[in-house]
Amino acid sequence: MNVMNFMGYTARIEYSDEDGLLVGHLAGIKGVVGFHGESVSELRAAFEEAVIDYLDTCKKLGRAPQKAYSGKLSLRLEPGLHASVAVEAELAHKSINQWVADVLRREARFSMS
Repeated sequence: MNVMNFMGYTARIEYSDEDGLLVGHLAGIKGVVGFHGESVSELRAAFEEAVIDYLDTCKKLGRAPQKAYSGKLSLRLEPGLHASVAVEAELAHKSINQWVADVLRREARFSMS
């Protein structure tokens, strides 16, 4: 997956063969914000402009710009996977919740600092 980051916002980047353009969409926001460019530098400029425009629009509307997340996540797993997760957590001397949080933190490249 190709991504760009600016001012704490992340965008998913794809190539549209049909349009011959690099296309991006902001991730983790309320609404849909897209942008495009013919080159990486053009795409970067469009991305930064899209973030700034998004923040300005949210401010004008009196709306919080990013989705609020509760910190609660409910998962449905097949029984065999659930059992494997439970064993891995026990072997690591962790609760299932802590073990899953650690795995997700590592895979999402999230830092609590």
